Amino acid sequence: MLKNEIRQTVLKQLKAQNRERKAEIDKALLEQVLASSEYQEAKTLATYLAFDFEYNTKALITQAQKDGKVVLVPKTHPKSQMTFTEYTPKQLEMTKFGLLEPIKEHPVAKTSIDLIHVPGIAFNSQGYRIGFGAGFYDRYLKDFQGDTISTIYPCQEIDFHADLHDVPVRKVFIYDGQRF
Repeated sequence: MLKNEIRQTVLKQLKAQNRERKAEIDKALLEQVLASSEYQEAKTLATYLAFDFEYNTKALITQAQKDGKVVLVPKTHPKSQMTFTEYTPKQLEMTKFGLLEPIKEHPVAKTSIDLIHVPGIAFNSQGYRIGFGAGFYDRYLKDFQGDTISTIYPCQEIDFHADLHDVPVRKVFIYDGQRF
């Protein structure tokens, strides 16, 4: 299956999820992230502001702030470029992609980020991902030296071949009712 076909198939499954069950899985995934050494050792966490069908990042952001971590969210630019800037809820605007992102850019140096929580639509067993197709994260992560994690639902685990430019996520948390 081609990446675009996989993307469309998984997006349909994500959007059809039972909301209550999704909330339970989100909570279980959050517990696993919070218990991980990657999270516990990070002082600066970059995450994303999710679509409603994606893993809900609000609880992760809230807990990270309570834990005294600096929380960053992406700011997109032309030519599929992206930076991370400190999360300030009152200083967000809607993008053409339908996501919230910071109004002003105060980019944090890539070397100052300990952990990036990476979004994606589909993931294979090696941690390679299919995103929305613009390449923002692959470009950003190609020389990133810190830890990367993702939180996914069972329907997002799919076998596919990565492209040469794809960058794998180092640790993928998946909930299947029993294991992570």
